[in-house]
Amino acid sequence: MAITSAQWTRLASTARLQRSSHAVSVVGSQVLIFGGELLPRQPVDNKIDVVAVDSAVQTLPTPATAPSPRVGSPSTSLDGSVWLFSGRGGLEMKPVEEQGSLWRYNAAKAEWTSVKPADSAAPYPADRSYHCIASDGERNVFVHAGCPEKGRLSDLWKFDVETRIWTELPSAPGPARGGASIAYSDGRLYRMNGFDGQEEQGGAIDVYDIAAQSWSTVTYSTDDGQGPEARSVSTLLPATVDGKVYLLTAFGEHDPSSLGHAGAGRMLSDVWAWDVQESQWQKLEIAGDVPQARGWFDGDVVKDGRGNDALVVHGGLNEANERLGDVWQLALV
Repeated sequence: MAITSAQWTRLASTARLQRSSHAVSVVGSQVLIFGGELLPRQPVDNKIDVVAVDSAVQTLPTPATAPSPRVGSPSTSLDGSVWLFSGRGGLEMKPVEEQGSLWRYNAAKAEWTSVKPADSAAPYPADRSYHCIASDGERNVFVHAGCPEKGRLSDLWKFDVETRIWTELPSAPGPARGGASIAYSDGRLYRMNGFDGQEEQGGAIDVYDIAAQSWSTVTYSTDDGQGPEARSVSTLLPATVDGKVYLLTAFGEHDPSSLGHAGAGRMLSDVWAWDVQESQWQKLEIAGDVPQARGWFDGDVVKDGRGNDALVVHGGLNEANERLGDVWQLALV
């Protein structure tokens, strides 16, 4: 059965929350926001902003140990913590090099820990920004693609948070890209969208079977509203609605600006649900108020009062090249 109802509710909007190229993860009923930029290539700071689903907003002081300010460093949640890898920052705004370490934010204790690989001599992913990251909800964090100092990547790595060992997995189908999206569901990683340096990618979902260690590709038409058009700096998230699993993709940039990172292209405002079992797209029809079209934002899912997953999105860049400070929740039935 398809999703029959979708409605946006604005949870918060403040000047403090205005930013793009940041990280958003949900832990429990809290939306945790880190990093990003208000002006191009100028990271805001390294504070954590907390938005509760009841709309309360709080900015936490930066603890003595914390990641440096950065942009283009997405996050994922695992075991009550937020995890992030690399990003872009520093005086020269280069990819942050931390020798394969990840940062873990314990939401209950409000503290950061640098999690270093067990073997400093073992291979680890190149530092990068505008990559994508996901967890399997158990013990593994996956890092994929993105932009090193030069060029773009298509690699896939797994970090076991218990053994602290990096494992390089088979690379995804080309082209290499930044601004892609990845999601985990039932033993598989789903990858779509992104920008390869020439154009946005679309029309395909690449699926990595973790047990089989192999990629496959599902193609779809973007004509006549059959599937989402190509985009980058979007989102892809697993959501369970009335017991059925979907992948949600929302918003994103369709045509990049001629000014590159300093400008805004054509932004999208649509939301699509991929029925994992039926391998079919549904464009969600949404009544009432809707968020502005945007890209360069981030989002996650949170449980609603019925036990369904709801989509939460925050911030990003609109077509007027303005950084947004709003937080929205999309309820699904």
